[in-house]
Amino acid sequence: MEDLGILAALVLAYALISRRVSGWIITAPMVFVAGGIILGPDALGLVRFDLEDEAILLVAEITLVLILFTDATRIRLSTLGRGAELASRLLLIGLPLTIGLGFAAAAWLLTGLELWELAIVATVLAPTDAALGKAVVENRAVPRRIRQALNVESGLNDGLSVPFLVVFLGLAGAEEGVSPGGWPVARLMLEQIGYGALIGLAVGAGGAWLIMVSFRSGWMSGIFEQLAIVSLAVIAWAGAEVAGGNGFIAAFVGGLAAGYTLLARSREVAADFAIDEGVLLNVATFFIFGVAIAGPSLDEIGWREVAYGALSLTLIRMVPVAIATIGDRLKPMSVLFLGWFGPRGIATIVLALVVLESSEIRGAEQIQLVATTAVLMSVFLHGITAGPLASLYGRAMEDASEDEAEMRDVDELRTRFGTRK
Repeated sequence: MEDLGILAALVLAYALISRRVSGWIITAPMVFVAGGIILGPDALGLVRFDLEDEAILLVAEITLVLILFTDATRIRLSTLGRGAELASRLLLIGLPLTIGLGFAAAAWLLTGLELWELAIVATVLAPTDAALGKAVVENRAVPRRIRQALNVESGLNDGLSVPFLVVFLGLAGAEEGVSPGGWPVARLMLEQIGYGALIGLAVGAGGAWLIMVSFRSGWMSGIFEQLAIVSLAVIAWAGAEVAGGNGFIAAFVGGLAAGYTLLARSREVAADFAIDEGVLLNVATFFIFGVAIAGPSLDEIGWREVAYGALSLTLIRMVPVAIATIGDRLKPMSVLFLGWFGPRGIATIVLALVVLESSEIRGAEQIQLVATTAVLMSVFLHGITAGPLASLYGRAMEDASEDEAEMRDVDELRTRFGTRK
């Protein structure tokens, strides 16, 4: 109870000055991660969260579940059609290449890990978190096409990464004798992905249809519409876990299905959750990360983890982005800009925790340490550079003509933690 009180006090303190510091290089994730480290057991010792406490993993998992669901509802795969070729390139070409190059770099640097554990590292570090670069995706000086590409990529690549992780976890478990090999492990992976997708589809589409019918009939009050929509994410997640499927896949597919079924105003209601309760869960997860993960890990971080983290935020991200954008006629500075702003955040934290908690593979602790290092670096490096680089890039593009690739027209989508309309 005392720990929650301290977290609430930090939330209040930041809220009181949030508008004042919004133009600074200090971001909310930086404040809450640093606050967790300083107040945690390895510094002042005022807050103690134990990773063995199931409640800690539960908070982090629910945060990711709601992000997956609301992002899928807000963005939807149909967004990858008209006017969103750049986002499609980053997701369909850049994401697999990022995992592949991350695997190669891990094989070179992280020599203590087995084959499929290397693939797990690469997958855990593949999703991006636009919330860490909020100053980029909300800066109107940055061409809309560039902003929306980063926004859409971040909204969908975490959900698209989960099936890769399910497969690699199953293969790693079979290789290390934790789970049976051959057809049994293949069936387990198919069940995880298949049950998760089917349950997510049923809950998302069916639940959204019930909500629309109830609301149109005047049976549902407006204040409960948001709660009803968001409850679908938890129902899909919990239902898939009970049935033997993957809850994250269920939440993501459920969000996609709900996004197609719900009316536009209801999708806006779901997006509002990310601006209200979602922000609280997000900063709470970063605080927990600082207390229970980052702080205790600081003494264990070695040069290999730092080197891999640096590569993950630079070449492992930038090279796939450069390849994915071949033929799009973007300026080199635009490609570099897209490549740098691929921050690692909530999805990487939670997926690393899932690896640590749910699998018995020998390299789970090193995987978590590598992910921790990359997220720590990203929170501060991307937080510090987002505003200045966005402004610099925006000024460089002021005189760009409408015929240039960066200036092609695309639909304006809300960001995950944008301002209410």
